Amino acid sequence: MSKPFHFKEFTVNQDKTAMKVGTDGVLLGAWSTIDFFPDTILDIGSGTGVIALILAQRSDAMAIDAVEVDENAYEQTVENFENSDWADRLYCYNATFQEFSEEIAEEQENYDFIVSNPPFYTDDFETSDSARNKARFTSSLSFEELLKGVAAILSENGVFSTIIPFKEEADFIELAKKHHLHAHRICRVQGNKNVEIKRSLLAFSFQPSAIIEEHLIIETERHQYTEAYINLTKDFYLKM
Repeated sequence: MSKPFHFKEFTVNQDKTAMKVGTDGVLLGAWSTIDFFPDTILDIGSGTGVIALILAQRSDAMAIDAVEVDENAYEQTVENFENSDWADRLYCYNATFQEFSEEIAEEQENYDFIVSNPPFYTDDFETSDSARNKARFTSSLSFEELLKGVAAILSENGVFSTIIPFKEEADFIELAKKHHLHAHRICRVQGNKNVEIKRSLLAFSFQPSAIIEEHLIIETERHQYTEAYINLTKDFYLKM
């Protein structure tokens, strides 16, 4: 039984879903650029709903939607949304992103800000846990399908943010260009200064611009966090 994860302004229950609250989701929610005051936000593959909840805390967006294909994760997201202070602004759909994006595009609707902590490992390696596989592997949502759907429903001046393995960064940026999405902000993340860069936080828009490059180290030593990481996450983590 997984214990609830308590943040400063909300609690995330995670007993129903294979994907638990993790550093990647919190980092993405905290790092994402929303200083352009988006009215509508979409979280693709919500898992527990943690990213949407962080964005609800950070913004005044009128509508923050999530889409989640796994039924248990969908139920978990709905529960966490309903238990939060922002339940009136949060809504989750149980569907594949492919279906969802096609429907939204057909209705000629769009989102000002789209965020996704997408399924990762593109290697031909899957665990025996089918729910975790669906949550974590690109067989359920390829980067190509993700970018195609985002490009179809992102508003003209909108922003799309994601977090992916660093080794996938160059290919992902090239793939995004095919869908007219241009990287304008990149943050490469290291666990500590002695390990390889593990993740890339990326932000895209339809307007080409100079890329702002950032670097984030999470820890100086075990459980000793860097000032940059503390500043990024202190509004959310209880012990920061």
